[in-house]
Amino acid sequence: MSYPDLLEDRLSHLPPRKRRELALVAKILFEEFQQAQSSRNKKILRNGRILKLVLFGSYARGSWVEDRASGYFSDYDLLVIVSKEDFTEPEFWRHAEERIDREWLVTKRIKTPVEPIYHSYEDVNGQIAMGRPFFLDILRDGIVLYEAEGYPFSKPGKMTPEQKHEEAQRYFDEWYGLSQLALENARSSFEKTNIYGNKAFKFSAFLAHQAVEQAYHCLLLTLTLYSPKMHNIKKLRSLAEATIPELADIWPRNRRMYKRAFELLRRAYVEARYSPEYEITKEELEWLFERIELLQHRVKEICEAHFQEIALEQQDS
Repeated sequence: MSYPDLLEDRLSHLPPRKRRELALVAKILFEEFQQAQSSRNKKILRNGRILKLVLFGSYARGSWVEDRASGYFSDYDLLVIVSKEDFTEPEFWRHAEERIDREWLVTKRIKTPVEPIYHSYEDVNGQIAMGRPFFLDILRDGIVLYEAEGYPFSKPGKMTPEQKHEEAQRYFDEWYGLSQLALENARSSFEKTNIYGNKAFKFSAFLAHQAVEQAYHCLLLTLTLYSPKMHNIKKLRSLAEATIPELADIWPRNRRMYKRAFELLRRAYVEARYSPEYEITKEELEWLFERIELLQHRVKEICEAHFQEIALEQQDS
């Protein structure tokens, strides 16, 4: 069976246009993987393979959202499983993601945002064997679009409620406090423009980015005991909203000003520190502070409810 036929077979619940889009995404990932390998000097980076491509999240479950009124559209969430850890580095996939973004933003052949994550086969199987909820959910609900022969998933493990609670509590205590501290420092920097001028706004934007990044890591780690090692808050937002869809209204998409402010926040991790052209206004920062505070409040509520669920699970076990 050819690869496109395999996609069609596994995606019968999706409209034809969605199946064509995912087929194109898969084609790009495989082509750019080969190209990235051929351009590497190290021999170790020339013998890798994509072993599995797994669709997870709302498009796998059949619960995706396309709400033009609010501007919210579900993303394609893809787990790319490779043969070696070396092939999971973000730089290795930069050209692939740029090409996918070009097909989405310029050619419009892809009309749905794509959010891939990359893990080695050994890492994924280790996570499954340990009983990590995020990977067990993918194992349960995900759709394997491609798989090389001879690489089965490991047998799912199971964590005790006590183990889940201990690890989740540790993550919450660390990351929620970091998010609060980052927002506090962002506000403090914001108030010092009379001393430092525009540099205060730029530094405030960077710290605001950190507050959001840490809030999303807090949520994902607490609920699923997993969060990808990344700074891209757009990708983190996608994973968080795939886990808790109600979080989508934190960042309204239905007005250009809102979308611009979030994009400035996303870019702040690099550009607010290193680019002399980066600019953000007082009004944009004030709006961002308001939304970040709301995000933190929601994250705390969701995590506390999760701890209560674990406590009930402990009582029943």
